[in-house]
Amino acid sequence: MKALITGASSGIGREMAKYLSELGCNLILVARDKEKLEQLQSELKSKSQIIVLDLSSEQKVKELYVLCRNYDIDILINNAGFGDCGYFTSTDLSNELNMLDVNIRAVHILTKMFLRDMKKKNHGYILNVASTAAFQPGPLMATYYATKAYVLHLTEAINEELRRIKSQVCISCLCPGPVDTNFNNVANVEFKLKGFSAERVAKIAIDEMFKGKMLIIPGFKMKCVKFFSRFLSDRALLKMAYKIQRSKKANPKS
Repeated sequence: MKALITGASSGIGREMAKYLSELGCNLILVARDKEKLEQLQSELKSKSQIIVLDLSSEQKVKELYVLCRNYDIDILINNAGFGDCGYFTSTDLSNELNMLDVNIRAVHILTKMFLRDMKKKNHGYILNVASTAAFQPGPLMATYYATKAYVLHLTEAINEELRRIKSQVCISCLCPGPVDTNFNNVANVEFKLKGFSAERVAKIAIDEMFKGKMLIIPGFKMKCVKFFSRFLSDRALLKMAYKIQRSKKANPKS
């Protein structure tokens, strides 16, 4: 099998690459950091190639598809993404627009293009990486939470479309809670709640993807949070989300 992974240079993407390599998959690894990609490539057991690419460019994303469509991709993992923390009026607009491009537009484009190919051969897996942030609005991380809600809802809708036509193509959405990755540094946050290791999250995600599970939430605690949140009012959820963001050690921009 051949897998294409975006955001493969670190964190969950890196660990997914290592796990899929152990399972015998050949890999195409995409990220902006050439040095980290080359380091990862040297550690893998299976065949791999790297593509250094900025996914914030729509044209570059489309070029990535053109470059890879003849490789007969069996697995697409849309993992690339980042966040930022702060009051909406104070966070940087250019950074947020870049976030929309990476977290939403790139995921949307690659999912649509590769899904069309997978439907034709009636086989394939797509794993879109969102977050438990997708389940509610997120004061102090408004844009990031909104991007992940888009990814979740898009994946859910496509999953139902595929189910209706009895397609053998599987699409899944990974929604982890806190994970020990470089995401926290980029987003200017530090979780007080201990996060899962990226290695553990990656293994759970890949195993559940191959089982055809649509919604993947690693960890019993996060599953419980998802379940019990349905009994809270929207106002209560917003208050809780605000307090969670304020409790993070890195002070949000005011």
